[in-house]
Amino acid sequence: MSHQVLALKYRPSSFDKLIGQESITQTLSLALNQDRLSHAYLFSGLRGSGKTSTARIFAKALVCDQGPSSTPCEVCEHCLSANENRHIDIIEMDAASNRGIDDIRELIESTKYKPTSARFKIFIIDEVHMLTTQAFNALLKTLEEPPSYVKFILATTDPLKLPATILSRAQHFRFKQIKQSDVVNHLCHILNLENIEYEKDALEMLSRAGNGSLRDTLTLLDQSIIFSKGYITPENVATMLGLLDPNQLETIFTAILSGNKSEMLHLIKELESYECEIIIDELIAYLKNAFFAQDRRFSTLLYERFFKILSESKSLLYINANNGFVLSLIFFKMIEATNIKTIEEMIDSLENEKFRLPTSHPKPEAAQSVETPTLEQPAEAVEEVLPVQDQGVTSAMLFARLCDKLLDRNAELGECFKNHIRFVSFEETQLTLTSNAEGEASKTLNTYYSIIKHFVQELFGLETKIKINKIQTPPIEPQPEPSFEPNYEAQMSEAELSANDESSSMMESLEFEDESQSESCATGAMMAGKKEIDAKEVLNTPFVQRATELFDPQKIQIRQKV
Repeated sequence: MSHQVLALKYRPSSFDKLIGQESITQTLSLALNQDRLSHAYLFSGLRGSGKTSTARIFAKALVCDQGPSSTPCEVCEHCLSANENRHIDIIEMDAASNRGIDDIRELIESTKYKPTSARFKIFIIDEVHMLTTQAFNALLKTLEEPPSYVKFILATTDPLKLPATILSRAQHFRFKQIKQSDVVNHLCHILNLENIEYEKDALEMLSRAGNGSLRDTLTLLDQSIIFSKGYITPENVATMLGLLDPNQLETIFTAILSGNKSEMLHLIKELESYECEIIIDELIAYLKNAFFAQDRRFSTLLYERFFKILSESKSLLYINANNGFVLSLIFFKMIEATNIKTIEEMIDSLENEKFRLPTSHPKPEAAQSVETPTLEQPAEAVEEVLPVQDQGVTSAMLFARLCDKLLDRNAELGECFKNHIRFVSFEETQLTLTSNAEGEASKTLNTYYSIIKHFVQELFGLETKIKINKIQTPPIEPQPEPSFEPNYEAQMSEAELSANDESSSMMESLEFEDESQSESCATGAMMAGKKEIDAKEVLNTPFVQRATELFDPQKIQIRQKV
């Protein structure tokens, strides 16, 4: 007996042997069992999804001696002749080769005669969308109101090309793409019947290559049996179909996730002999399987980035871009995609980031001369160091830099901050300052507080909190004209006349005790009426002015004469 291809040898002969079309087989079976039959049916769907096989099974069920029934007897003359495609009342017509109006006229003429031996005369028109417009128009009337013994079964892969008048006159059954798992199980069943060894991964590769068409998959299975010499392995199937070996796919994604660009260049040279579009499809299939397997190496965002890169790369192939260059772009863009941070990761890194002031590296001698504080040294002697990685940067240094930044930003703010704010400490992300600002100075600091906070967090860290302690200071009086107290120059010591840098511009306040004054002294009589003397009156006396010109003092103290 001559060899028969698997697609024909294992063609289903009953509804229960149809693969992946349960809803359609159930509807047709119930229609046969309940005798609720239509005069016309339209089967549409992907090639190899079972349209023609379903039409033949349905026709056999209509002409069976035990029918109409969803389970033909398979032993009567009508069933046997229908299985051998020689039944005289089941007429198959290929619309691709008989598409003209003359062919349809012959068909319409034959509908006028009753069936020869069966109860129905059945017309199966395959690829009906290939009929001409005139042929469709000629068929309309017969299709709408055929004789009671005539049944039409139309099959097509492109129902959108059919006129709406045809679609409205037939019950439309849409054949769906067969699931990959159903195809693989059917292939396993066939190979077990054929006594051929196989690996299931190889059958999954064949199923993917068949794209949901069972007939295409069985044709590839026939080819792989021959190529593999009776033992079907993934390596043999990949070589036969020009696909990537599963181990190659694993190596590619390992190199991508590790960012190994040198290994990736080596892999690109190895893949030059493959079709770029096939490689893209294999990469997508790998990612799909990894997604359903919940591979922890890939995040959902990474799946989205990889798929976007692969889908955009296909558009480059349509403009005849170089395959090797497109492949290189794919792999290196995927490597870069693994390094891109999410928005949440960027926010976290910004929140945890500390400002690092660039400083020159200290000399080795200076580094060795730094002494570690011992128990004998007081704690106050240890200079507080900001917890940043740059060595030698102290909190006081950063505070000085803060003053400079504020001065550069706003001269008025910088001067006000420098004159009224003093640094206390910086501990555990808390910057402690003191302020003696009042009036306009306090208003200026409050107005520009957001700028101050910005520079504080820039220098001391984003988590830094500012604590300001308010202090009271004695009022600052304007610098008086230099003068000298009469009758006192002989009693002043050199220390009292020496300059003091920190208080050279300050005039001390006059405070007097409540003790009784001598009435014989003119000054004492003046003091009796009030506790304070106007300093300007004393300084403006001719004697004091003359003494000032002679001695040029930097500080003058006016005291109560006892």
